[in-house]
Amino acid sequence: MSSTSSTSEFKPLLSQSVGYGVVVGVGFFFAGVMLVLTYLQSRYTNMSPRSSEEFTSASRNVKPGLVCCGIISAWTWSATLLQSSTAAYTFGISGPWWYGVGGTIQLAIFGMVAAKVKMNANGAHTFLEIVQVRFGTGPHLLFTFYGFLCNLVVCGSLLLGGSATVTALTGMNTDAACMLLPIGIAVYVLVGGLRATFICDWSHTVILFVIIYVASRVVLFSDCVLNDVQFKFIFKTYGTSQETEGVSGLYDLLRAAAITTPVEGNQNGSYLTMKSNQGLVFGAATILSGFAGIFCDQGYWQRAIASHPTSTTKAYMLGGLSWFAVPFAFASCLGPAWSLRLAARGLSNNLSTKPKFPTYPSPLSASQTSAGLAAPAAAAVLMGKSGAVALLLVVFMAVTSAASAELIGVSSLFSYDIYRTYFRPRAEGPEIVKVSHYFICFWAIWMGAWAVILNRAGVDLGWLFYVQGVVLSPAVIPVALTVSWGKLSKPAVILGPVLGAICGMAAWMIGCWKILGSINIVNLANPYSAVCSGLTGLLFSGIITVGLSLWQPAAYDFGGTRAIATLDSNKDEGVRRTSSSEDEKTEVTAVDENREVVLLVDGERVDISVLKRSFKRAAWYSLALTFIITLLGKYHSVSHPKPNDLSD
Repeated sequence: MSSTSSTSEFKPLLSQSVGYGVVVGVGFFFAGVMLVLTYLQSRYTNMSPRSSEEFTSASRNVKPGLVCCGIISAWTWSATLLQSSTAAYTFGISGPWWYGVGGTIQLAIFGMVAAKVKMNANGAHTFLEIVQVRFGTGPHLLFTFYGFLCNLVVCGSLLLGGSATVTALTGMNTDAACMLLPIGIAVYVLVGGLRATFICDWSHTVILFVIIYVASRVVLFSDCVLNDVQFKFIFKTYGTSQETEGVSGLYDLLRAAAITTPVEGNQNGSYLTMKSNQGLVFGAATILSGFAGIFCDQGYWQRAIASHPTSTTKAYMLGGLSWFAVPFAFASCLGPAWSLRLAARGLSNNLSTKPKFPTYPSPLSASQTSAGLAAPAAAAVLMGKSGAVALLLVVFMAVTSAASAELIGVSSLFSYDIYRTYFRPRAEGPEIVKVSHYFICFWAIWMGAWAVILNRAGVDLGWLFYVQGVVLSPAVIPVALTVSWGKLSKPAVILGPVLGAICGMAAWMIGCWKILGSINIVNLANPYSAVCSGLTGLLFSGIITVGLSLWQPAAYDFGGTRAIATLDSNKDEGVRRTSSSEDEKTEVTAVDENREVVLLVDGERVDISVLKRSFKRAAWYSLALTFIITLLGKYHSVSHPKPNDLSD
């Protein structure tokens, strides 16, 4: 949030027409491509988005590669690129490391929850549906509040970050960018449903990694050849840029920046050390924000529901590892964001490049840094207009991919958990699809209006990033245990989030007052006050939830959640189908007496023991990954001998 007005003006490198061309033109281009693919799918396959199961769950048979791309794309927000860059600009190398850690371990842990979803609620459409079947109306309404609150925070972050970048690079009106960005996304989500978002996620993920890593020519394993790509962020910064003079020159610039503008709390004020007090606090805030952003977001539950039961955990494992490369490589020596981020800090202190810096003669203001404009500033210095176009496309892809996941997710919450639960309990598949269409249109307009409201109120990307963990963390542990722990009781699942939220709010105010001296809007989004609140809410909610359940445990066997029926189905021989077609090979839910298997229409049987092994594998994997990237990162310190050459 902007604390003070600044005299530093970010001078756009591109014209407004470029901004409108990307937001509207590129957006509708991808929408057109998705419409064609959806038509071909409906024409030549048995999968039609007119079926509610295909529209909201992609027929529950998506393979791990596509789910992995969907996870990467849904978790690559504009904040992933911009906030990680801001962290590197502010804290040095520890910033992008902790940002990557703060999003990867949650995906690994959620892989365990995803395995439990396939075991215990195979026919569910939303995580709120599981809550309603197991605990009834009260807890369902409570978590419905958290589900929609999460969507509001995420959509605000996406559009505020994306619109700020578009405005900074092109001068396009911020309110116009907020309203126009969701429109093209809504078109292909409206027509193609969840599977269209998976396909779009794949294409956006490919483009994202191409722009990050490609030097001049890349041949993808899919036999797709992209020639002479000119976006050479890595090589430009560390090899050929006259502004940085390669690794050695950039090292000198960052050493000089540590003298003129040292990082408070870093060892020797260096930007090249992991020994950073602020970086560690930022890491804690990022981890809390990440847990809240994944476990309360229907988009990630929807990908677990849509995946094939035997490959769910594999998709989340691969997705977590692959995603780590986006913020860390985009914000470190393997990708543009860190090189741009650290380069921005170094370049703003380089006399030969100062006239090129977008805010020259002033450095980036606090509000510009909080809005995520560090990466655009460095891109403008290093590569001029081509760098600005590259960064504009990357941020645009991040916004559209993640926003498509939010649109299909929030429409599922409304159609299944509000409309079908409280208004039309007998609504069938076609009616659910129609209601989903209406709500997608509504939410596309509302999310743009919501971003405009936040922007006019002075709220920016950085403010929402820190507050996300504050408001959502009390719901994380109860909602995860709902599908995975039979002893969880109804009083515990209600009192845990409520009392945890009360304790978290109290810690937020007290921490802000004691640490920063006063309670105001800016201080409430400070990393220290955010950690006080988020950690308190998460831990107290977990302690209360688990403690009450152990005191008066339930004895739930998940029979009710395993019996959740899919729509558009015919019951035949004890099996609820996702399609009336006898030949279609899509997932179904077993309703046999011992509930020991999950069946597929083609006759394949998946034993519960296989899914249990997947759960254990995900548990060991998440523990190992947490140890490696968190503990090793904490004790590792970057050495300071001066590099001599890029090849070294």
